[in-house]
Amino acid sequence: MTRRPFLRAVAAAALSVSFAQPALAQAPAFPTKPLKFVVPFPAGSATDNVARIVAQAMGEALGQSVAVDNKPGANGILGAEQVKSAPADGYTLLVTTSTTQAANVSLYKKLSYDPVKDFTPIGKIGLTGFVLMVRPDFPAANLKDFLTYAKANPGKLSFGHGSAGSLVSGALLNKMGGIQATSVAYKGIPPALTDLIGGSLQYAFADVGNAVAQMKGGKLKGLAVTTPRRASRAPEVPTIAEAGLPGYEVVAWFGLMAPANLPADVHKKLSDTLMAVLAKPEVREKIAGAGVDPDPQDAAALARTIDVEIKRWAQWVKDAGIQPE
Repeated sequence: MTRRPFLRAVAAAALSVSFAQPALAQAPAFPTKPLKFVVPFPAGSATDNVARIVAQAMGEALGQSVAVDNKPGANGILGAEQVKSAPADGYTLLVTTSTTQAANVSLYKKLSYDPVKDFTPIGKIGLTGFVLMVRPDFPAANLKDFLTYAKANPGKLSFGHGSAGSLVSGALLNKMGGIQATSVAYKGIPPALTDLIGGSLQYAFADVGNAVAQMKGGKLKGLAVTTPRRASRAPEVPTIAEAGLPGYEVVAWFGLMAPANLPADVHKKLSDTLMAVLAKPEVREKIAGAGVDPDPQDAAALARTIDVEIKRWAQWVKDAGIQPE
């Protein structure tokens, strides 16, 4: 190639690069459209309540609306599967819990998703416990009375559960309290409470938020809570450990996850935004009002938490005597 044609070729190449650079620089930043939070439990559940608070706050921060899509069923598995199969672009996220991301590993012989490999952690949101709930006319004023009555009526009581936390809470009480009761599965805690109020169940374990609402309404009474310390929204309710079963403890948590292989820039934007909104006093107040103790953790910390929690729930499931399905 002669010198003149060569120079023309170099100039043309430089010109093409100069046109390409503005095009790349003008690529729209994430997000450019509405997002969706998949909630693996029904409307009115603790997960749903938390999801709606965080969705509104993150939507305002990101400049896009965030829709909440309830996908209840199979102990949270249906919702987890939906997000696992979604495009890894940051627009479909899972408002996860210790049920879907930790306990299910031990509750099922074959799980249709891997809680670690199939998801990208965005951040942890908060913690909650469960309250032992009975009807106002149940012949027990406290945990001791409850256990005495249950032992006098072996096999005659049934309890409803709609999450791993409520199931393990009930099974662990049976084991440590020396009682026999039948468990009845629901898609979430709210429908279990409906049947408890109606009289087809004798007791249930409800997340603190739902429990407080029912206690204030006078429809149900709370006998004890599963956390190691009394719940801030129900300080009058003793812990199960202090009420007569030392060592008893069940604590659930909530977080935000995306499908695996999320682009790094999108991951950072989502995690930073979640941490920013969870630092706002008004958001923390709303979460606490829903019966959940705010406990923000960034993506890396949530990944470590999940690893620890899988082992922790495996021990609780074993201690409760639950056989995997």
